[in-house]
Amino acid sequence: MDVLLPLFYLPPISWFSVFLKEENKISIEQFENFPKQTYRNRTVIYGANGRLTLIIPTLHNGKKTINEIEVSQRENWQKLHWKSIKNAYQSSPYFEYYEDQLEQIFSFETQSLFQFNLNALRIILKILKTEKAYSLNEEFSKTPVAADFRNRFSAKKESEFEMEDYYQTFSDKLGFEKDLSILDLICNKGPESLTYLRNVQSK
Repeated sequence: MDVLLPLFYLPPISWFSVFLKEENKISIEQFENFPKQTYRNRTVIYGANGRLTLIIPTLHNGKKTINEIEVSQRENWQKLHWKSIKNAYQSSPYFEYYEDQLEQIFSFETQSLFQFNLNALRIILKILKTEKAYSLNEEFSKTPVAADFRNRFSAKKESEFEMEDYYQTFSDKLGFEKDLSILDLICNKGPESLTYLRNVQSK
């Protein structure tokens, strides 16, 4: 099946379950107008107090399409995000194992939100030890021929995807949090992450 996906910042587990499905031929949207308050520039991890949203600050310079959006360098957000991720996951079973690779995500220098997210995706695929061919679309289409997943993943509503509970660093204290960033799965499930992703179902 041809599938058109948005490009997210350290995407949620549900996004990866669609991206990695063997029968899905993936195209990534690069010409859509940048919608605010979505996973395109935010990711959700599991901190000591529950869900924690990390947001990449963007420049408001009149540029609209996702591949033109520039990140703001004023706030040293890479350092802050990495610190938050370390605090959240340093006691998880696999964080130490992947720490050096994950840190590379935040040492990558670019003005482009799209390129930052694309580089992070490459690193995550290496960690998952999987290769998946994908292409970038060539123009914007309001009604694409491919199955359109651009609005399927909401940062504001509960995930429509079904997934089994797994052990999370703070789940003993605060309960299971569903469909967090892929980082949560990798740090807690390690090499079992791919198997888990294959079993995620959309309703």
